[in-house]
Amino acid sequence: MPLSVLKEVQDEMLCLPGAGCSLLEMSHRNKIFIDILHDAENGIRSLLNISDDYAVLFLQGGAALQFSMIPANLAKDTGKKANYITTGTWGKKAVNEGKKECDFEVVYDAADSNYNHVPSADQYNISDDAAYLYYCSNETIHGVQFADEPTVPSSVPLISDASSDFLCRPLDISKYGLMYACAQKNAGPAGVTVAVMRKDLLERGSATLPGYMQYKNHAEADSEWNTPPTFAIYVLGKVARWLQQDIGGLAAMEKINREKSQLLYDAIDNNSGFYKGHAVTEARSLMNVTFNLPSDELLAKFVDEAGQHELSALKGHRSVGGIRASIYNAMPTEGAQALASFMNDFASKNG
Repeated sequence: MPLSVLKEVQDEMLCLPGAGCSLLEMSHRNKIFIDILHDAENGIRSLLNISDDYAVLFLQGGAALQFSMIPANLAKDTGKKANYITTGTWGKKAVNEGKKECDFEVVYDAADSNYNHVPSADQYNISDDAAYLYYCSNETIHGVQFADEPTVPSSVPLISDASSDFLCRPLDISKYGLMYACAQKNAGPAGVTVAVMRKDLLERGSATLPGYMQYKNHAEADSEWNTPPTFAIYVLGKVARWLQQDIGGLAAMEKINREKSQLLYDAIDNNSGFYKGHAVTEARSLMNVTFNLPSDELLAKFVDEAGQHELSALKGHRSVGGIRASIYNAMPTEGAQALASFMNDFASKNG
């Protein structure tokens, strides 16, 4: 998270200004917290230019709950199939849970390439009566990101798991039926999931669903159907303000993210005989830069020496291997510069 936000949270931890107590001690029904919740919602709405046609919900359960909650509300018992595009691990997890709730069809699966790309519009077909089309906009493990939204018929809601690239760039929310994101990448600490949902879709959820599983309940209760994750929402609001006031909005944030990622991709491309990027060029992620080295021995040496330069948490996921450099919004450009410099130096000495 941004250092300035962490310092502000530190300053307010023992006693929230005007409250006489810590936020961690405060009732979620307290007017001060209700104002904090609305401030966070307004910050998200402002950043993404979200209209009143959409509800902004603060939920719990992370993506794991959304994998079930979405099909249970939007496809179960409708007679329609839910369509899925899978371009990595998180898309696969969504399919595995979704098929327990509804009829489904995977209209595109990039497994044959070990998930190194996203499909073009001519590589999948969406029926006009599909319940929805679901995709993960950025696959953290494979370092693959959609540059643009998948194409869908106007009658089909587009659903996106944007957990790892939420608020990294401007988006046209009007293209979506539902977008959700776990906060712990770009928007705040773990514990809160932001769901931006077209209000007409709130009516789809069956009254027979468990109460927490119904989006409509959360919308009608102003995200307080149960006790919400108060601290995570409080920090999320501060991050939204940082993005707006300190960064200058999402277009400015995207520019910084592209500059950071390009530093690392240039280091890969300029040493292409040594480093091998996982994602094809047109699907490279702004958030997670993934690549491999010529041997396991060099990989271990890279991780060890990077650690000596205070460059940590670089080892890739076991399903892909190699290196994964996560450069979320709060990572300063200087961090990407330091890693790119190390990569160039390591390749020249070991290539």
